[in-house]
Amino acid sequence: MPTTTPAALLLLGRSADPRSERGVECPGDLPLPSDPDLVARARAARDRLGDRAFVLGHHYQRDEVIQFADVTGDSFKLAQQAAARPDAEYIVFCGVHFMAESADILTTDHQKVVLPDLAAGCSMADMATHEQVEECWETLAEAGVADTTVPVSYMNSSADIKAFTGRHGGTVCTSSNAKRALEWAFEQGEKVLFLPDQHLGRNTAVLEMGLSLDDCVVYNPHRPNGGLTHQQLRDATMILWRGHCSVHGRFSLDSVNDVRERIPGVNVLVHPECRHEVVSAADVVGSTEKIIKVLEEAPAGSAWAVGTELNLVRRLADRHPDKEIVFLDKTVCFCSTMNRIDLPHLVRTLESLADGQVLNRITVDPETEHLAKLALDQMLRLP
Repeated sequence: MPTTTPAALLLLGRSADPRSERGVECPGDLPLPSDPDLVARARAARDRLGDRAFVLGHHYQRDEVIQFADVTGDSFKLAQQAAARPDAEYIVFCGVHFMAESADILTTDHQKVVLPDLAAGCSMADMATHEQVEECWETLAEAGVADTTVPVSYMNSSADIKAFTGRHGGTVCTSSNAKRALEWAFEQGEKVLFLPDQHLGRNTAVLEMGLSLDDCVVYNPHRPNGGLTHQQLRDATMILWRGHCSVHGRFSLDSVNDVRERIPGVNVLVHPECRHEVVSAADVVGSTEKIIKVLEEAPAGSAWAVGTELNLVRRLADRHPDKEIVFLDKTVCFCSTMNRIDLPHLVRTLESLADGQVLNRITVDPETEHLAKLALDQMLRLP
């Protein structure tokens, strides 16, 4: 066994062996805000804004931010909530960029959607650019399958990708309605181009719809023709984009096996963005909202290892002290981009809005908005 040095432990943040970390604690916890007056300032600015501002907080946000959210939820629920508040002049979206774009698409023209930190992006959404997807579609056309392929884009995608999907008669999906979206898509065509998360597409197709792994191919935008032959594209039923969530994609089968050894009788609960082998080995699979619901309804005394972002897992563990709730992995921690939204950025945003200055407004151009809304509206029509 390699020797753990003091320098290595120092880099981890707590002088603790990472192999011994348990529960929902993590080396290098997020630091507290340096200004002790930030909470009071945020409350004062929030009071000054009143009903003019509506603050949305994604489940993966820090507790210091979540406490100021009017509504918490997953990305689509929050976009819906923004659209349901037409009287709010400002929509403050504590999440990441693609979520704020969706909110701008679904809200009225007079509303202003604000992202407290423009650097809060999403690595998964960034794995599919408009140019790459257009090139993919040209490859499908050359293979003679574009006319029978329906694009299905995960909510975790840019407005450009949603617009591409709308232009080609596809739909958007969430992790909770992906099966319904695929069923609809296969009624329209013979194949699906699933963007940008390969794991959600594969897990839904194989574990929920009865397709085989051989029915799926992965299109790699960094290789000529996606690394696939025309015949492979003709034979495939699911064409999966080579994208993934940087948090969920790191959970491994070893994580599942290890937690089962450590905690007898533990229930493994994971998000469908996890790898296929992890989802196959889990006891329960579900969206963020389903994960919350499962743990709310779980019996007292039960043990759960949860494979999703750590902020949410910790919050659920605090909320349900009668259950043993631990993080599935010992080394994967926070979503780095989601955590760019912190209390200093939120305070700056709220105080600026209260003073009549709009910072970091997120806007989608009219043509992109129109096409993206076609795909979003199609999702809303799913049975």
